[in-house]
Amino acid sequence: MSKISRFFKGGGSTASKGRGGPSPQEALARLRETEEMLSKKQEYLETRIQRELAVARQHGTKNRRAALQALKRKKRYEKQLSQIDGTLSTIEFQREALENSHTNTEVLKNMGYAAQAMKKVHENMDLNKIDDLMQDITEQQDVAQEISDAISSRATFGDEFDEDELMAELEELEQEELNKGMRDVRLPSVPSTSLPSHPVTSLLHSCIIHVQLATQRRAEDEDEMKKLAAWAS
Repeated sequence: MSKISRFFKGGGSTASKGRGGPSPQEALARLRETEEMLSKKQEYLETRIQRELAVARQHGTKNRRAALQALKRKKRYEKQLSQIDGTLSTIEFQREALENSHTNTEVLKNMGYAAQAMKKVHENMDLNKIDDLMQDITEQQDVAQEISDAISSRATFGDEFDEDELMAELEELEQEELNKGMRDVRLPSVPSTSLPSHPVTSLLHSCIIHVQLATQRRAEDEDEMKKLAAWAS
C-alpha cells in the first residue's frame, strides 16, 4: 500500500486518532510531505523519459523493435507524470484551503478573546450613570461659560446719569470760570505823567492778552472735563 493510501485510510498517529482527527498543523505537515514525495517522483519520471528517448534515438531504424519499446515506456512515464501533476495541483489546493481555514480559525479565536475582554471592561459601567455624568459635565461647562462672560463684560458704573444734564452743568461751570476770569482783569490807572505815544493801542493790547489767557484756561478746563466724562462712560 502506498503512502498516499495509508494517509487517506487512517495512516495518522495514535495520538491523532485518540483526539478524533489530526490537528490542522499535523494535516499540513502530512500534505507537505506528500508534495515533497510527488515532486521527487516527478524528477524520477522526467529522468526516465529522457533516458528512453535517448534509447529510441540510438536504435532508430537499426533496431526498430527496441526503439518502439523505448518509446512505449516513454509514453507510460509521461502518462504517470501527467497524473502526478494533477495530483500535486489537488494537494496544493487542499493545503492552501486548510491554511486559510486555520488562519480564519485563529482570527476568530483572537476576535473572541477581544470580545471577552471588552465585555469584562464594560461590566462595571452603568449607562445611566454615564448619562448623568455627561449631563453634569455639560451643566458645569455652561456655568463656567457664564462666569467667564460675566468677568469679561465691561463695567457700566454711572450709566444711570443723564449725559445731557451733565453737559449742561459742565457748560455752566465753564461760563462761571470765564466770568471770574473777566472780573479779575484790572484796567490800568490813568497815568499822572504824559501818556506815551499810542495810548489806546497799548491799553487794547493789554486787554487782548488777558482775554487770550482766559480763553486758553477755558480750553484747558474743557479738555479736562471731556476726559472725565469719557472715563465715566
